Amino acid sequence: MGFNDKLGDEKKAAEFEDHQHVEVGEELPPELERLLHTEPLKGLTADEVTERIAQFGKNEITEKKRNPLLNFLSYFTGAIAYLIELAFILSGVVEDWADFGIIGALLVINALIGFIEESKADAALDALKNTLALKSRVYRDGKLVEVESNMLVPGDIIAVRLGDIIPADARLLGISVDGSESEVNLQVDQSALTGESLPVEKKKGDTIYSSSICKQGQMLAVVTKTGANTFIGRAANLISITNEQGHFQKIVNQIGNFLVIITLTMVVIIFIYLIVRRKQEVEKLSKDDIFDVLRDVLVLTVAAIPVGLPTVMSVTMAVGAKQLAAKQVIVKRLTAVEEMASVSVLCSDKTGTLTLNKLTFDEPYLKPGFTKEDLLLYSYLASEPGANDPIELAVRTAAKKDVPLLSDCTGHTIPGFKVTSFVPFNPATKLTQATVIDHHAGETFKVAKGAPQVIVKLVGGDNDATHAVNLLARRGLRALGVARTVPGSLDEWELIGMISLLDPPRPDSGETIRRCEEMGVVVKMVTGDQLIIATEVAARLGMDCVILDANSLTDPDSTEEQLADRCLRADGFAQVIPEHKYRVVELLQSKGLLVGMTGDGVNDAPALKKANVGIAVHDCTDAARSAADIVLLAPGLSTIVDGILTSRAIFQRMRSYALYRITSTVHFLIFFFIITLAFRWQMKAILLIFIAVLNDAATLVISVDNAQISRRPDKWRIGQLITLSVILGCFLTALSFSVFFVARDVFHIPDDAGKQSEDDTKDGRMETIIYLNVSSAPHFTIFSTRLAGFFWENLPSLTFTAAILATQVFAMFISIFGIHKLTTPIGGGWGVSLLAISLAYFVVLDMVKVFVFRIWSFELTVKLWPTRSRKEKLRKRKERQEIERRVSANVDKVRRACRVIYAVSAFEKAARKEHLV
Repeated sequence: MGFNDKLGDEKKAAEFEDHQHVEVGEELPPELERLLHTEPLKGLTADEVTERIAQFGKNEITEKKRNPLLNFLSYFTGAIAYLIELAFILSGVVEDWADFGIIGALLVINALIGFIEESKADAALDALKNTLALKSRVYRDGKLVEVESNMLVPGDIIAVRLGDIIPADARLLGISVDGSESEVNLQVDQSALTGESLPVEKKKGDTIYSSSICKQGQMLAVVTKTGANTFIGRAANLISITNEQGHFQKIVNQIGNFLVIITLTMVVIIFIYLIVRRKQEVEKLSKDDIFDVLRDVLVLTVAAIPVGLPTVMSVTMAVGAKQLAAKQVIVKRLTAVEEMASVSVLCSDKTGTLTLNKLTFDEPYLKPGFTKEDLLLYSYLASEPGANDPIELAVRTAAKKDVPLLSDCTGHTIPGFKVTSFVPFNPATKLTQATVIDHHAGETFKVAKGAPQVIVKLVGGDNDATHAVNLLARRGLRALGVARTVPGSLDEWELIGMISLLDPPRPDSGETIRRCEEMGVVVKMVTGDQLIIATEVAARLGMDCVILDANSLTDPDSTEEQLADRCLRADGFAQVIPEHKYRVVELLQSKGLLVGMTGDGVNDAPALKKANVGIAVHDCTDAARSAADIVLLAPGLSTIVDGILTSRAIFQRMRSYALYRITSTVHFLIFFFIITLAFRWQMKAILLIFIAVLNDAATLVISVDNAQISRRPDKWRIGQLITLSVILGCFLTALSFSVFFVARDVFHIPDDAGKQSEDDTKDGRMETIIYLNVSSAPHFTIFSTRLAGFFWENLPSLTFTAAILATQVFAMFISIFGIHKLTTPIGGGWGVSLLAISLAYFVVLDMVKVFVFRIWSFELTVKLWPTRSRKEKLRKRKERQEIERRVSANVDKVRRACRVIYAVSAFEKAARKEHLV
């Protein structure tokens, strides 16, 4: 049976379905409820106002400013920073002023980069505060007066009229300013607060929210909540309490903790050993002896500490931020560039983000004999010129676009037609009506446009149209009926059709979602709009249709784990408030996921701040822009894909440098630890510093290196990173000792063990040989650490290659020819051979790296380190994978059912069209 046959069978039963607008209700405590029984036309007395301000405070969002100095000093914290600061202090104690100056400069530069690039934490609160109304009309002591909005208190009677910004949460009283019963309900735009795309009708007893805008009507209301207790105030509170350590900072601290532990352990042992050895050489230790040992250990510490790690990573992220800025993506928090690479879930607001936040003409319902142009022409004739109503604007815009006759029209001046009378929209009749002369046909007719129920009643009933409106309503589309009088009569009406209106998806939203999913980023819609509207938009965007309402986030019978799993499986949430959006992000993060959030409204600000990466879209509110980490200057979401690609390239460069730097540190410490204790051999302090500074300076160009972009979200695997670094560091140590023993035992070069730099009997060549090896072998390893596969799969950039080779060629030349009091010449044979061996050895290390990556898994880590917690984690992971497999199968069934239902609806619509034609 076809769609139109169904309509025929149900003609007697055709009724308009009532779709209830779902809004979050708020329970007021009894003690507050008692304060709201104020006499409407008298209001509160001055004494009552003073008493309630003392009790509830002013109607404003309190500011919590952070001391700028303390904010700057916070950049000197962290494991690596503490170790560098210790070296800074010690260099001052031993009066090593050169190191003192260099280390101090590095500390300040690192802090300045972070302080300058990142925004102040309280900017979001300022923006929220600025959205509040400044003045309000309120009854006080029997008079209607204008007061500062921050002086409102619960129980105040305020007057709300067209164009007003609501100054506080309030309950509508259903009466006008003069005390008479209000004939018209309010139309309130609360899209910036709740994400609803259409103005919401508010009647007596309903709550209107602070910072929403009155679009129609006027009415008195009693203030229920003020300041931080309002809807927008709670959003501000969520922003102020969200001040967690960033993901990237946690990673750097974990790397730093490892390096600090091994550095301090080995350096302390070497210090004790050198003190004991010095005591054996002299009868009594002097202050100078201790300072000499301390100076040697300090140099070793400074050379081992990755002092350049924060700077190299900051510069790499800053270069990425500049690249994104060229694509109209502004990065406010520098570390967001790295964190975006690891985002695996992108929660997106609907209204204004995925959609245009503008009502648009959609596919209409037409009666036989009429076309879309006819429908738009007649609706234009019945439209009110100059009205700012979004529905009227949508109709006029569509008519001018699709009807050639109207393309250059203004007002009711239409070629061939003359409007002789016009009745504007009246909330009582719910329609507009015009009387028109058609000069071409030589007749006069009337045309009406309004609520479907009213228009259908005007034409004497139409079951087909009623069913069509019900189908539109089930999909969340707003319908308007259009009718005209039949030729020869001004009293008999015929239906032309039904206009359907929807806030449509942005042109690039569907493609952006598809590309995100190709890159392993799951997009979830989180909106304050109605469930049926969210489901319709999701279907048009090609998203799956498992959209849940806010109740699924507040189920008291579900555990945190169950709620988190629900968030993970759902494709989106509708009818949510700011607390719910914040909760969705929080639950997803509890699953160990890095979450991105896009939004444009005040209601999105808390979730934007809570997310690992908050993205404010084009034309967003100040609150959203301030809470976000990244701001899009271009309309649409397509630049998000550019951001993901750029951030993943930056991530690869940063992980490459981290692996290289940890490997170098491990090699450096193990080699000098063993050779100092076992062979009493030491290298000149200046050469140690020379290696550290020269190599770190060269690696700054890693920020412009080619990168192999991952097709899945990137992740810092610290255990894998440190284990691989230790393995590669041990291989490099083996090479350095091989060079040492071959030079000493095969070529009989004196090792100068136990001799000081100023000793005239010191040969010096062994020191230069080891210098060149320790400088070049770890440095060339960076060609391998650039990617997980073999180095030839993605060759480095010319600039990067030239910088790395140039530093080591320079090291080779100063080793071959020597520099007075720095290096002893070793000749071309040794210099070229050592550099060639280092260059060839990185290929061996590359194979070791690939082997480790291929065999690495969590199961392997459990076998290698079989702790109870690891075993339990592995057991739970396997159980969860099995549950997720079964649940995913069930979810897929639901999604297939949704697609079938949507397809059947589309076929019915097509069949109905064919029948009408």
